[in-house]
Amino acid sequence: MTDLRLGVLGYGLRGSLARTAHRPGAGARVTALADPDPAARDRAAADLPGVRTYDDARKVLDAPDVDAVVVLTPDHTHAPLTQDALRAGRPVFVEKPLDIAVEACDAVLRTAYETGTRLYVGHNMRHMPVVRLMRDIVARGEIGEVKTVWVRHFVGHGGDWYFKDWHAERRYTTGLLLQKAAHDLDVVHWLADGYTRRVQALGDLMVYGGLPHRRAPGEPKPDDFYAPERNWPPHTQRDLNPVIDVEDVSLVNLRLDNGVLAAYQQCHFTPDYWRNYTVIGDAGRLENFGDGPGGVVRVWNGRRSPHRPEGDAAYAIPDAQDEAGHGGADPLLIDEFLRFVRHGGRTDTSPVAARMAVAAGVRATESLRDGGAPREVPPLDPELAAYFERGQTR
Repeated sequence: MTDLRLGVLGYGLRGSLARTAHRPGAGARVTALADPDPAARDRAAADLPGVRTYDDARKVLDAPDVDAVVVLTPDHTHAPLTQDALRAGRPVFVEKPLDIAVEACDAVLRTAYETGTRLYVGHNMRHMPVVRLMRDIVARGEIGEVKTVWVRHFVGHGGDWYFKDWHAERRYTTGLLLQKAAHDLDVVHWLADGYTRRVQALGDLMVYGGLPHRRAPGEPKPDDFYAPERNWPPHTQRDLNPVIDVEDVSLVNLRLDNGVLAAYQQCHFTPDYWRNYTVIGDAGRLENFGDGPGGVVRVWNGRRSPHRPEGDAAYAIPDAQDEAGHGGADPLLIDEFLRFVRHGGRTDTSPVAARMAVAAGVRATESLRDGGAPREVPPLDPELAAYFERGQTR
């Protein structure tokens, strides 16, 4: 099988996806990469032998030896770069979120529709073993028809990962209910088989906003920014971003278009880092304990009783096929993208679902910044929804 030749835009925190996709002789290789940062280009040249590096994304899009493009740049740049790649006729993988504004997401989907160029959005949690297991349990009917989904997201490394660079600024992310929660909102939609139509949220900047240890504007983030053993408790964090105006704790209530009610909670100063899902149907419930190998998903569906910690059934979370990236999800994500580029067809990830996760996150952020006033989530143009439902065929 001839390798697909990939062009990569951006080599920052998600550069691991480029390394995962670089498989010379095994289906894909990165031939060209653009990043405005010379240090990032140097890292890419060392990590991806044979790659050509540029400071201009246009040079990658115009390169004759690029079959598809992988967009790994900061969130607020996703829509324009993705549209440029689609117009150039290059199938595109864009890292989640699709963008930071609903209108920008809709423009991307419209461009994919009008050009007929294949679009793939990298919501890797759909390939995480714990999520696949929960979805299988729901699909088998073990808890009946889903009625409500509750998610608690303990972001124990939040101070390291989200408050020391551009993630801390709403002009680049809208807020962490979009940037960080887009994954979980997408999983809620997937498990409940519906999309959010109405949201209400509360949130605040409770810890990191009051810390004085900020870098000066223009001062680079230090290489040792991620230090969970050293940076505890949270008020001991150093080298924070000069601007911090996104919330570090948030609570969201959602009503889906099929009547399912859901709740999502996110905190960036907890000591532990994991996601806890509870899905309740009309004939039982499930809950995960841990979200990786060694964890378990328990099901209660046999009878009413006081709490029974063991449940009626327990399913071990499978080991990942490959530990590289998000518990083994990233290699599966790249596998699906490469197959989609070659053959088209339906995928487990969905551009429509990605847009709906952004829309829910945007409207939830508006709600929490307006004292919790509810917001309606705008539906997608039915013409676009139908196109993507057909696997991007007319």
